[in-house]
Amino acid sequence: MSFRVDFHPAELAGGAYAWGEGVPVEMTVPVTASIVRMRGTDGPEPRCVALQGEVGQCVGCTIYDVRPSPCREFDIEHAACKKARQRVGLPPLAL
Repeated sequence: MSFRVDFHPAELAGGAYAWGEGVPVEMTVPVTASIVRMRGTDGPEPRCVALQGEVGQCVGCTIYDVRPSPCREFDIEHAACKKARQRVGLPPLAL
């Protein structure tokens, strides 16, 4: 990943706006009273704690069904997708 994954705490497990069970609290860090962040997405070499596998080979999200809204809104046409792929030496995805 090449960007921070920030979202409202209501998407956490048990939250009012969570999908399914919600994002596990232990996979996040508090930023402010109204923002939490997926662990690992703000380091010098960002990698979301929920990402498993080897980038460039086979990866997947371990919490896909309960992923937060920024991840639900992200698609292959998103500029951040192209940036993330470029960062690890992968070409952009074609539709």
